[in-house]
Amino acid sequence: MNILLVEDDPQTAAYLVKGLKEQDLNVDHVADGREGLIRATAGGYDLIILDRMLPNLDGLSILKTLRASGDATPVLILSALSDVDDRVEGLRAGGDDYLSKPFALSELMARVEALARRLRAEKPLTTLKVADLEMDLTTRAVRRGGKAIDLKPKEFSLLEYFMRHVGQVVTRTMLLERVWDYAFDPQTNVIDVHVSRLRSKIDKDFDKPLLHTVRGAGYMLRDPSDAV
Repeated sequence: MNILLVEDDPQTAAYLVKGLKEQDLNVDHVADGREGLIRATAGGYDLIILDRMLPNLDGLSILKTLRASGDATPVLILSALSDVDDRVEGLRAGGDDYLSKPFALSELMARVEALARRLRAEKPLTTLKVADLEMDLTTRAVRRGGKAIDLKPKEFSLLEYFMRHVGQVVTRTMLLERVWDYAFDPQTNVIDVHVSRLRSKIDKDFDKPLLHTVRGAGYMLRDPSDAV
């Protein structure tokens, strides 16, 4: 996770940089408001931690400029201004969270983690990966061990369902309802045929099988490195 810290107080900045890096987060620090705006608008950051009172350009002006340009990067505002009106002003300017000074590093980290979870939830999933099997949901390309695998539309949908439920037993009923849109079992071997074809494409030329039959229950796509 790449974080931009815009904070002019040397002691606070050093405290934050040390604490964030100890959590294996990448941190760029600037102490000037104008430089902070330049860095922020350049992009490449997952989160901005922004002090309100800065030299040359205040934090709320930076925030308003970002939001006016359509930049939705999450921003956690830090400020010694802790009145309700101050917090409301910061949030209405486009802040995603507001933390008053002085603060505990543990609380700041909890807020960073919450914003990161929100960001992950909002970001659309474009790839699925199980062991060395990869699926690109945008281009509909499938590869295993770097080798391209050509799948028909129904095979792609079937594999996508398995990959979204990796490590779980998938029953015939689940496949009929989610992949074939059948609300009942038509008593055909359509599932067996498609699973067999899919298995031959993703497992046949590889040492470790991924797709397994669970006797009496259904099927399971499993990462070989996971304990059974």
